[in-house]
Amino acid sequence: MDLSDLQIFRSVVREGGITRAAEKLNRVQSNITTRVRQLEQDLGVELFIREGKKMQLSPAGKLLLDYADRLLDLAREARDAVHDAEPRGLLRLGSMESTAAIRLPRPLHEFHSRYPQVRLELRTGDPKVLAEAVIAGEIDAALAAEPIMEGPIEKVMIFNEELVIVAPPGHPPIRTPRDAKASTMLAFECGCSYRARMEQWFAMSRQMPDRIVEMTSWHAIVGCIAAGMGIALLPRMVIESFSDTNVTIHPLPPNLTHAPTMLIWRKGAMPPNVRALREVLLAKAESKKSAKRARA
Repeated sequence: MDLSDLQIFRSVVREGGITRAAEKLNRVQSNITTRVRQLEQDLGVELFIREGKKMQLSPAGKLLLDYADRLLDLAREARDAVHDAEPRGLLRLGSMESTAAIRLPRPLHEFHSRYPQVRLELRTGDPKVLAEAVIAGEIDAALAAEPIMEGPIEKVMIFNEELVIVAPPGHPPIRTPRDAKASTMLAFECGCSYRARMEQWFAMSRQMPDRIVEMTSWHAIVGCIAAGMGIALLPRMVIESFSDTNVTIHPLPPNLTHAPTMLIWRKGAMPPNVRALREVLLAKAESKKSAKRARA
């Protein structure tokens, strides 16, 4: 078993079959089939369950895929480290929408100033989707709120967001879900950690909202709150970015107030671009803490 065997095996898995893997790797199908069979013979296990032309990973195949990802990522990192430790090329970064819009612009500006040879691709999504993309090798790193799904992931805290309940203008104090006049909760789709935190807040009082309206934009959520449509749980920094929005802000219980946002990357894979980004983000975070302590 060598790295090329693992690369072929992973391509078959990712591309969903022999034909597309052969196209991706610019090889003939018979060569891909032979290499997969040889790998199975070397290991003494079947890596795929074959049903006609369909191929599904066997339990042994799922186990090998995790090792293949780690070994291939380490090999890529080793090549980068040996040949050029300077950040350059493509950095595929994922982030939650609120973090990308409000927290990232200044750090990314500094990052690009320091490392102009790095080309950035940024995608947004909820923490679950981002973690899955990191594990699958589709992105190099991501900024996602806890809790982060279990898997071969390393992480470091970058931001610690304060969460608040946001309600329509003139709303009386909200201490529990029973105090909320609106019975509608405005939130992103399932998978959003802030939505999960709000559902936890409701569950603590043994009740749930009458209706959950799913939206895809913080601007839409805040606008609908201001119009009296419902309430939402948001990071305070999101509301502070809307200077002219008329809403009321209500604190959460201490055990629900803080939501750490982590920089995550695949375990054992720390290419120069991710290492450089981590250093910039941590430096910026420490600078903000120092400024806050000085004001206090």
